[in-house]
Amino acid sequence: MTDYTLPQWHYLFGEPTSDAVIRRAPEHFQVDELLPFTPDGAGEHHLLHIEKRDLTTHQLAKIVGRFANVPARDVSWAGLKDRHGVTRQWLSVRIPGKVDPDWTQLNDDNITLLTAVRHGRKLRTGALLGNRFRIALSDVSDRDAIEARLADITKGVPNYYGEQRFGHGGMNVSRAAEMFGGRKVKDRNKRSIYLSAARSFLFNHVVSARLAQHGTAPLDGDAVMLHGSNSFFVAEQWDAEHLGRLLEGDIELSAPMPGDGPLRSAGDAEAFESEVVSRFPALVDGLKAARMEVDRRRLLLKPEQFRHEWQGDLLWLEFVLPAGAFATSILRELTRYQDAQAIELRAEIE
Repeated sequence: MTDYTLPQWHYLFGEPTSDAVIRRAPEHFQVDELLPFTPDGAGEHHLLHIEKRDLTTHQLAKIVGRFANVPARDVSWAGLKDRHGVTRQWLSVRIPGKVDPDWTQLNDDNITLLTAVRHGRKLRTGALLGNRFRIALSDVSDRDAIEARLADITKGVPNYYGEQRFGHGGMNVSRAAEMFGGRKVKDRNKRSIYLSAARSFLFNHVVSARLAQHGTAPLDGDAVMLHGSNSFFVAEQWDAEHLGRLLEGDIELSAPMPGDGPLRSAGDAEAFESEVVSRFPALVDGLKAARMEVDRRRLLLKPEQFRHEWQGDLLWLEFVLPAGAFATSILRELTRYQDAQAIELRAEIE
């Protein structure tokens, strides 16, 4: 029976030696969504910029939908945000006509309306430029060790999917395997979660194995992505021009998001990637049967506008990540962190 327990993914700069705690307080984990457009001020969709705490995005959407008296399908968001923290995110509410609710009535201890503006189009999943993070590390055990790694972080870290994608103890991956084995899952949302967990699990395995065996060196046949774009091409062989573009950051290495079809790499890279994903045949076959589209994702994650400062015993980090990237991928290369909220949740479960 295949073990889907989450392993210790490979560290690019070696395992950190310092310890720290995140989310000691909600204000210690702040996220701001960055839209790739400016609302046009007209249309049947109301864009709401809301600061929330102690609420999931789904919970917030239900509250907004009930307040506006619209069906759930008419409330949408660009990205899901954690319950534990202070997050400022956008929702859209479709209300045909000239109705203008007093959105400030949503305000309470956990919800603060920041902006309400009309827009001509529905806000769709993934329609984000990125997210700005402001995170405090508390209980830092070794300041010198963590300071020494800060410069490394800006060079890029493994672009892993965070543990929250996989559920407690990797449960979502095991559920995916059960679903692929014939277990019926009627809930479309759960089915989507399990499919995403399976693909993310395979992606992380390829990234971890690639960095452990080859570091950040390119392989012939790599599918390389253009900087700032999801477009990619195959570098059949690495010549001076391609190596120069890689060094300058114009192109970036990638790893596969497996599905129904070839991995879109070639040569040595394709052989390496195929060998790694073949270790989990049930997941590979299940994703193919589900007709998931093959995609590529960047091998490394580079934070932008990175800065840090000490405020007493707290180390504050600020950085911007593209949509779909996980702040925990940055943190795990910096320190052996513990999530205070996750510890509290496990204690409640046990």
